[in-house]
Amino acid sequence: MDFKYDVIVIGAGHAGCEAAAAAANLGSKTCLITMDMNKIGQMSCNPAVGGIAKGQIVREIDALGGYMGIVTDRTAIQFRMLNRSKGPAMWSPRAQCDRGKFIWAWREILENTPNLHIWQDTVEELIVENGEVTGLVTCWGVTFHAKCIVLTAGTFLNGLMHIGHKKLAGGRIAEPASYHLTESITRHGITAGRMKTGTPVRIDGRSVHYELMETQDGENDFHRFSFMSEPRKLKQLQCWTCFTNEEVHKILREGLPDSPLFNGQIQSIGPRYCPSIETKIVTFPDKEQHQLFLEPEGETTQELYLNGFSSSLPMDIQLAALKKVPAFKDLVVYRPGYAIEYDYFDPTQLQHTLESKVIKNLFLAGQVNGTTGYEEAGGQGIIAGINAHINCHGGEPFTLARDEAYIGVLIDDLVTKGVDEPYRMFTSRAEYRILLRQDDADMRLTERAYKLGLVKQDRYEHLCSKREAVNSIIDFTKKFSIKAALINDALESLGTARLTHGCKLIDLINRPQVTIESIAEHIPAFKEMLNNITDRKEEIIEAAEVLIKYQGYIDRERMIADKIHRLEAIRIKGKFDYNSLNSLSTEARQKLIKIDPETLAQASRIPGISPSDINVLLVLLGR
Repeated sequence: MDFKYDVIVIGAGHAGCEAAAAAANLGSKTCLITMDMNKIGQMSCNPAVGGIAKGQIVREIDALGGYMGIVTDRTAIQFRMLNRSKGPAMWSPRAQCDRGKFIWAWREILENTPNLHIWQDTVEELIVENGEVTGLVTCWGVTFHAKCIVLTAGTFLNGLMHIGHKKLAGGRIAEPASYHLTESITRHGITAGRMKTGTPVRIDGRSVHYELMETQDGENDFHRFSFMSEPRKLKQLQCWTCFTNEEVHKILREGLPDSPLFNGQIQSIGPRYCPSIETKIVTFPDKEQHQLFLEPEGETTQELYLNGFSSSLPMDIQLAALKKVPAFKDLVVYRPGYAIEYDYFDPTQLQHTLESKVIKNLFLAGQVNGTTGYEEAGGQGIIAGINAHINCHGGEPFTLARDEAYIGVLIDDLVTKGVDEPYRMFTSRAEYRILLRQDDADMRLTERAYKLGLVKQDRYEHLCSKREAVNSIIDFTKKFSIKAALINDALESLGTARLTHGCKLIDLINRPQVTIESIAEHIPAFKEMLNNITDRKEEIIEAAEVLIKYQGYIDRERMIADKIHRLEAIRIKGKFDYNSLNSLSTEARQKLIKIDPETLAQASRIPGISPSDINVLLVLLGR
């Protein structure tokens, strides 16, 4: 081994796996360095993928040729489509996975990827020459050389775990932290900070009284995470729900003086949208109960994850409180919950490609950028891996706009606004969420990835055949005429108003009570046309129906996005000495100097930049 590579990826979590696979599949000689090959793609917290907005990100990773969706489908033990009661812009897939099988599915993929090597070791130092990263040194004294390095170290950089007053160094339970690497990066001018996250107790399922809980079943329809996946093969399992009570809260309140979150032991900021149970009872003192979700960690194992009960309280307090929940009165656990503090780097020091503005050819992705969640990490990882390859071999930078992908929203938020708490994606963060639905991620992104070379011919042909089938359904409904006398009885049976005169089929499908499949039962020609679709029929019908019913909303949002694109086209990087522009507010000058935005649109999204500041820049540009 010569230890010389095009791209080296540090860390084999969700960001690292996607980054390494993308770079290697594009043709770069790639090495993935991990502390433990048996923990590749480890689900450090919840053994689940997807959720609100996160599911959309996984679909986008899959549409770009990444693997998170494929691995999730192979290892799913429960699948649900969340937010079905809302419009399709809000639908979000989520799956419970078998934690162990998830790791081995990733290993199988990575170890059989051409151009990709795996090295088990801990990185201690980056080698930087003349402002450019050229290699790294590991704890075993091995020196690697690389054209580009992608750092995806997760929570391992100077990681410190907390359970009550007990503190233990580590990047994850029973795994060592990574030392010295943060310092080897910050000495070059990159700013670091500390963040905190946590995870709940793990329960032995044999000690649970399931009869005292409500069951939560999954779904087993055609929906998947990957646009290329086969039906789920593992046994599909239940989840369960229950609630805390005042007795639980009393024990937790009495234990607060021993909580690292409230006694000053933890100084860093945790995720606002995934609070610990002790934070919940302090923030919502009048709330009598909080819902808990009990979720299986494996198809054939007994380990259960207690969603909603993250905690760093002393172990005896966690157990005493939980035993006041009737279903847990005989509770036995595998390990308590804990909090972890770790280093992250200011993401405003990154370009939209996720390359550092300070150190050339160094890319950062995942929790080291201040995000939280497997999906956010994977989305960053695939973009970093793509651009690391491009830096090695030439080509235009690959970025995604805010109206193209949730991944684009995520990265733009990070590099433009920065973070003051762990960043989690929500549909509300995307101003164009009607354009960014989970059902059309392939329509938005697969052709771009095909032109790049990351998506192969079979997937591209898959997309083309789907697009053709969807368009054929829509064209049929636009042209096919309906006579009132022949359809009125059917309309009445579907609970919608009768026709007074004829119309086009598309007008009937636009009614809330009517679906493509329900109306097709009463129109033989339409039913025959749909029956001719043999591959992915349900997926194609759903995609066509969404486009028919929501076309007006989609067109309106596209028009708004196109207007904003005019500002995206106005490049301002390098055109102003912001410090000398006294017509800008002081805050605007400071923020513009710090971020140095590429375009006027990016400048407009920086917190503290007002519309009047943007108008000043427009005037100075002579626009």
